[in-house]
Amino acid sequence: MRVGTVREIKNHEYRVGLTPESVRELAAHGHEVWVETGAGLGIGAADRDYEAAGAVIKPDAATIFAACEMVVKVKEPQAVERAMLREGQILFTYLHLAPDPEQTADLVKSGVTAIAYETVTGPGNQLPLLKPMSQVAGRMSIQAGATALEKAHGGRGVLLGGVPGVLPAKVAVIGGGVVGFNAAQMAAGLGADVTILDRDPEVLERLGTHFESRAKTRFSNRANLADCVAEADLVIGAVLIPGAAAPKLVTREMLATMKPGAVLVDVAIDQGGCFETSRATTHAEPTFVVDGIVHYCVANMPGGVARTSTYALNNVTLPHALRIADLGWKRALADNPHLAAGLNVHAGEVTYEAVARELGYAWRPVGELLV
Repeated sequence: MRVGTVREIKNHEYRVGLTPESVRELAAHGHEVWVETGAGLGIGAADRDYEAAGAVIKPDAATIFAACEMVVKVKEPQAVERAMLREGQILFTYLHLAPDPEQTADLVKSGVTAIAYETVTGPGNQLPLLKPMSQVAGRMSIQAGATALEKAHGGRGVLLGGVPGVLPAKVAVIGGGVVGFNAAQMAAGLGADVTILDRDPEVLERLGTHFESRAKTRFSNRANLADCVAEADLVIGAVLIPGAAAPKLVTREMLATMKPGAVLVDVAIDQGGCFETSRATTHAEPTFVVDGIVHYCVANMPGGVARTSTYALNNVTLPHALRIADLGWKRALADNPHLAAGLNVHAGEVTYEAVARELGYAWRPVGELLV
């Protein structure tokens, strides 16, 4: 199969779909790999590194979209990229379709076979292709929140860990999954006063056992959530419903109960955000203020640490990319139900139920396509 990867064009996105090491693996399987010139510069990989791994360097994305059977990316295709997609082509990348009707409509119109990293499953309903970026985003959320809390950045002027004689900042983490766990780890490590909210008693028990006295756990209901938000200096939104839009858990009314200069970091912004007042921002302008509360809502947080993120992502995406290239998408999905869960759009139909329900499309079950 001819497999291609392009330079990411989303604002301040420095990751790349394939590392030189991944190219070498694909080439060893007999596949032809095309790489857009400069695609790897954000992770310190020059064109010569890709050529040494067996890639063919091409001058622009249009060449790759026009000729490659599968395109491997990181972020959802932007409008100019979606216009280059074609029927029968395989797109393997993050999509986050539920809050993005324009992208969904373009993918449906293109006839492409779009497989989303974020809905590929693993044993125990895990999301293994989302997990490494959730780990990165969870850890980065505390870095970003700590910076936003500085007075020069609009925050309260509070140090997360405090100092002897001065209380540490209060951090509320909404959601105890991968993002929330990693955020809590970082915040607790810095000495903050951390509370993690979740609705699953087993998750709360696991978190309590892990953190012991370093972080508190609290059942997430409306009353407890409102209390924690009102008391917090920093709130991390870390909720996820796979493939669906995030629930709006923190309302605008709650902002009035918060301390002026407190910070909200919405890690769920890729799925529409879990704060009512959230809107997607970029690394160029990461924050905005609503009712005196600083909002950090960067939609591609891991892009800020592109090298770490790209290698972590390729570790989990490459086996699936190889499987698709070796077998073709249909057999690869038929042989692996976890990979089949990643199919979101195929030949003009929406094949992921949560996306179809959210955006009003007829749903075509993946199983009907694989018989």
